[in-house]
Parts: sequence; structure tokens; C-alpha cells
Amino acid sequence: MNGLLLLIPIALGLGLLGLAAFFWSLRSGQFDDLDGAALRIFVDDEPDAAP
Repeated sequence: MNGLLLLIPIALGLGLLGLAAFFWSLRSGQFDDLDGAALRIFVDDEPDAAP
């Protein structure tokens, strides 16, 4: 029973910390360009080497 008195506030604190990190990432624009990273693999940055 004494363990629950310690573990419940720790679990709630970690949950709130994760929620705060998620809202911070939303405000800072981490999820603005979801398609850009997926399509970046098709962009050829290196010029073709001439034989």
C-alpha cells in the first residue's frame, strides 16, 4: 500500500510531463510538414558522376 502512495504521483507526473512535451512540440512546429520528410528520400542531392 505504501508503494502505491509513491508510484501514483510519479506516474501522474510522468504523464503530465509527456503531455507538456507533446504540446510544446505542437507549438514549436514539429508536425507542420509531415509529407516533406517522407518525400525527401526521392530528392537526388548528389550530381551524377560522369564516367
